[in-house]
Amino acid sequence: MTGDGLISAYVNEAELDAEASVRPKRLAEFIAQHRVRDQLDLLLKGAMRRGSPPDHILLSGPPGLGKTTLANIVAAELGSGIRVTSGPAIERSGDLAAILTSLAEGDVLFIDEIHRIAKPAEELLYSAMEDFRVDVVVGKGPGATAIPLDVEPFTLVGATTRSGLLTGPMRDRFGFVAHLDFYSPADLEALLHRSARILGVPITDDGAVEIAGRSRGTPRIANRLLRRVRDFAEVRAEGVVNRETAQAALTVYDVDALGLDRLDRAVLGALVDSFRGGPVGLSTLAVAVGEQPDTVEEVCEPFLVRAGLLARTPRGRVATEAAWRHLGRTPPNGTFGTDAPPAPDLFSASPDQP
Repeated sequence: MTGDGLISAYVNEAELDAEASVRPKRLAEFIAQHRVRDQLDLLLKGAMRRGSPPDHILLSGPPGLGKTTLANIVAAELGSGIRVTSGPAIERSGDLAAILTSLAEGDVLFIDEIHRIAKPAEELLYSAMEDFRVDVVVGKGPGATAIPLDVEPFTLVGATTRSGLLTGPMRDRFGFVAHLDFYSPADLEALLHRSARILGVPITDDGAVEIAGRSRGTPRIANRLLRRVRDFAEVRAEGVVNRETAQAALTVYDVDALGLDRLDRAVLGALVDSFRGGPVGLSTLAVAVGEQPDTVEEVCEPFLVRAGLLARTPRGRVATEAAWRHLGRTPPNGTFGTDAPPAPDLFSASPDQP
């Protein structure tokens, strides 16, 4: 899924060039994810000393945290070429066989959203990952024959936002598995200062703090907000991104102090004003805000749950006391508060509740 909203963590095709310009090129430049960064450093340096490709790498975590950036860094650190594709783009095993046989020795193959790869292609990938060989079937019916083709040793880097949807055999073939976490405010502030230097944007410490606090712990959103605040600063201010400029700019773009946008507030508003705080089913809630259920579930709900504004219960979605207070409402008696049951996994699909 792609998202067009200002604070959507999903990639926007129109901003790929702008996003690429601020991406770190080396592991030492990568901010945050310190544990993953150290583990990758050991993996890559050990492989280079042995003169062999490193183990296949699986990167999981919410969108916008740097999985694609790390894949490019792996290739840069190894001094290898990289071939980029995505799971939905590989519809037939022949598509994957063509990619694999075109790789040079030591190349990196990056497959984004690898959990969405077609089943025939996934089965072909098993032998390529383990034995660096693919069996291409020629012909149909009783006369079909399998032609084995050797593949140059390569490193597969797979990225997924839903690791639970990966099959066991696929997951087991990765020698290194890493989960990326949301960034802390301090890490986002450091990232914003780095991006501002690259973009040539004057930014103050309090300006970085203001943008980081509204970025949902996601570097992609932080960089996107920085570019929009830069526009505002150049047109309506003196060109410097400080706290006042950031606050005024993000007010124009409907991003509030918690990082909620129009759709987030519409979801909370519908829960509070139309359904007395819930519980209410996902489909009903989506109709109330005029959006598709998967947009509400995958774009809005993960952050609202993590921020403690919404609870996903067996009976449906419920607005917490914090949501009532954020909207300036007085919560009624019996509203879920801090004693709400723990929410299920934010990034796994769930059936609609009545």
